[in-house]
Amino acid sequence: MANVIVVAGAGVSGLTSALLLSKNKDNVVTVVAKHMPGDYDIEYASPWAGANVLPMASEENSRWERRTWPELKRLTEDVPEAGIHFQKARVFRRKKDESAPGVHVADPLFSANPWYQSVLPDYRELGPNEVIPGHDSGCEFTSLCINTAIYLPWLVGQCLKNGVVFKRAVLTDIRDAKGLSHTGLPARIIVNATALGSLKLGGVKDETMMPARGQVVVVRNEYHPMIATSGTDDGATEMTYIMTRAAGGGTILGGTYDVGNWESVPDPNVAVRIMKRAVDVAPGLTGGKGIEELSVIRQGVGLRPYRRDGVRIEAEEVEGGDGEAKLIVVHNYGHAGWGYQGSYGCAERVVELVEGIVRG
Repeated sequence: MANVIVVAGAGVSGLTSALLLSKNKDNVVTVVAKHMPGDYDIEYASPWAGANVLPMASEENSRWERRTWPELKRLTEDVPEAGIHFQKARVFRRKKDESAPGVHVADPLFSANPWYQSVLPDYRELGPNEVIPGHDSGCEFTSLCINTAIYLPWLVGQCLKNGVVFKRAVLTDIRDAKGLSHTGLPARIIVNATALGSLKLGGVKDETMMPARGQVVVVRNEYHPMIATSGTDDGATEMTYIMTRAAGGGTILGGTYDVGNWESVPDPNVAVRIMKRAVDVAPGLTGGKGIEELSVIRQGVGLRPYRRDGVRIEAEEVEGGDGEAKLIVVHNYGHAGWGYQGSYGCAERVVELVEGIVRG
């Protein structure tokens, strides 16, 4: 008997969950979502992401990123149509940022002895003459960067090849997904990958969810390596990072990490500061000239799905409503800024939970 599954959400977490579930031919999977790849909306975070691999988890919570790296590495090497390329990454640290106030979800990235040095290739500490001015130390390793405009449709294509069906729908309650399977049969299992939508979605209403607003500038100027710094002098919510997307996707200059800010319109003053910081840490962007030499494609704002208690990946039994049987919901949301680099690890756990439910 087929396992009728509906995945709610078509961001990177929902699509990757659907893809891995569809590899089991006993699973019949439908993805339902308000937004699909190709859409650009403030509610839909995945298209706005960088998206790269710069580990953000503590060692004890590193399973998701550890398990994702081998698959992203394989895709980069063997599947060029996925729109991913390798990029050397340099991470720069300032001692004063170790005790700075504010939300610093990426702090493990800037550890002097990081867990990921045994996972990511070619890790080494930088010499004093390689550290950019104003910083105290740094490291280098091989990372990768994803062109989201290519990768998200590629994920859709892989799902379609496995028989997944996509449907547009606006859910007001997670239980609504039960009747949306393309089979016409009631879903036995619902995967909740609605990200920030889980804040207001009936049957979930997770009040620990909030946006972590990210503002970026996308430019045509190419720059290698990828760069991230531990802090800036422009405020606790502002960051510096640079990454060049694969396949002509432009270079992302960032950014901000502003928890609780819902503003969807880019702030022009913040954009200027982002560009100035980028040119300061990477003069090669403009050949040593100022920000007027940046060729801007667009400015953008994305709302990362930040969860105060960290990612939620677990199964929950919920009331069916109107006397109907209870439903099993497998949650996979609350990834903040690491949805891509933890996508396969988290989806792998979704599959484990679904298999356990089916066996049970």
